[in-house]
Amino acid sequence: MKIALIADIHGNAVALDAVLSDISKERVDQIICLGDIVNGPQPLKVLKRVRELRCPIVMGNADGWLLGQFTPEPEGEIGKRILDMGNWCRDQLSATDLDFLKSFEPTIRAQLNDETELLCFHGSPRSYDEIIRATTPDEELEPIFVGLDAQIYAGGHTHTPMLRRYKSSFLINPGSVGLPYFIDAKSGSPRNLAEGEYALLRADGRDLSVDFRRVPFDAEEFARAVLQTGMPHAEWFAAEWRK
Repeated sequence: MKIALIADIHGNAVALDAVLSDISKERVDQIICLGDIVNGPQPLKVLKRVRELRCPIVMGNADGWLLGQFTPEPEGEIGKRILDMGNWCRDQLSATDLDFLKSFEPTIRAQLNDETELLCFHGSPRSYDEIIRATTPDEELEPIFVGLDAQIYAGGHTHTPMLRRYKSSFLINPGSVGLPYFIDAKSGSPRNLAEGEYALLRADGRDLSVDFRRVPFDAEEFARAVLQTGMPHAEWFAAEWRK
């Protein structure tokens, strides 16, 4: 069984196209999307492509925001810009689009083989905005996974690829398709990478492999697309990508 895990597309159709082209070479049995689909500059193009996949989709925190499940409290100038961008994104969506977002599931289970079950979520199994990192202490994970017995857990939300063990299980984060980032060594500030991230998960009996992929996409093409959208703060957002 081979599964492609994608997450955190954030309305970046240029990155999504690059990632899906790479996945198409792999003959995967299934694509599973771990949420945060459209909150970004190209929401309608991304929605169209994701609908065509007909894949299981987890509800992300950004998806929940667009559905009015909560209103973010912006922190600083960047937080206000992100709020403006999210409100603009919501205005692009039709009632049919919002109904599609409502179909996303809190968690998704997939049986990889007789011995291996995968449980997918966005932030954690109990909340789409809970953060799990490689450095999260096991004692903090205990209440998150209590009562669950999957062999593999997969989530997104942090935009950071991760593979770690927790007790007898593995935790996986495939990174972000549309908004991956790194911390600039000189400035200490985050910068967006023009490389769509995803992961390939293979299970064969008790054997398991995880392949983290980074697929370059055209940052200049994406910047041009952003500037043509009419999205608030488009010039700032387009300039935040490492060419």
